[in-house]
Amino acid sequence: MEDVKKFKYFSVSSLAFGTWRIGGGYWYASHDRDNEWVSAIRKAIELGIRLIDTAEMYGNGHAEELVGEAIKRFNRDELFIVSKVWPSHAEYDNVIKSAKNSSKRLGTYIDLYLLHSPSRVPICKTISAFEKLVDDGVIRYFGLSNFDVDQIERARECVSKYEIVAIQNHYSLLNRDDERKALAYAEKNGLMYMAYTPLENGILARNEFLASIGKRYNKTATQVALNWYITGRNSLIPIVKASKIPHVEENAGAMGWRLSEEDWREIDEHFREKSYFLDKFVSSLKSIRPWS
Repeated sequence: MEDVKKFKYFSVSSLAFGTWRIGGGYWYASHDRDNEWVSAIRKAIELGIRLIDTAEMYGNGHAEELVGEAIKRFNRDELFIVSKVWPSHAEYDNVIKSAKNSSKRLGTYIDLYLLHSPSRVPICKTISAFEKLVDDGVIRYFGLSNFDVDQIERARECVSKYEIVAIQNHYSLLNRDDERKALAYAEKNGLMYMAYTPLENGILARNEFLASIGKRYNKTATQVALNWYITGRNSLIPIVKASKIPHVEENAGAMGWRLSEEDWREIDEHFREKSYFLDKFVSSLKSIRPWS
């Protein structure tokens, strides 16, 4: 199902397939469900979710290996692979090493390489390494994750030859703090904004209000929530994950249609007040939640 968003330098599917906790977790690998995960990634691609998000930290690199295995049977030019370097590896030489290792595990170049979260390393050193990686063909583009607007602007000042093209932060109907900040900045400056945890770990999938809207379209609450992100802003790409084929199919069913303007605004207004207090709580946790 083709559903594409166009940016200055590239076009991507309107949904991204996330790989956090695929092949393990926080710097540890698990091989118990490898076949299941590979099948899920392949099904997502077959259904038009051709933007895949991973990181060196996910499964201590095993998530990247599984992505690499899954994509072998597809036309590489039709895929867009995102990976991330951990902030403790943000020094110039370590960024180069991490990117090359990620590329080796993936078995291909990296379309978009992100700094996973702000680091104590001066950002200009990291950006310099990113530009070298573009020159060497290891990556095509680079961006930032878990950065606020001031940090993004400081990073952009470091760029000499290329551009920061993407931001990846936490955003959902229940956590809209970034809507007035980095998301608005991305929209204004033509950057891709990838939103992680858009369903708030299943909370929105069980939301009765979204389910009621879904009945108007023969769609589930999950599909309505994801379509709300897709419909509302060109810059916004929600990242979703699923291990079971039916869940992959449900997620993909958020593409290929659009909420009416009236329904989009009804959802917007319904969750605007509800998200206020959660925004404050989530913002207080950002300093201790550097991963996505």
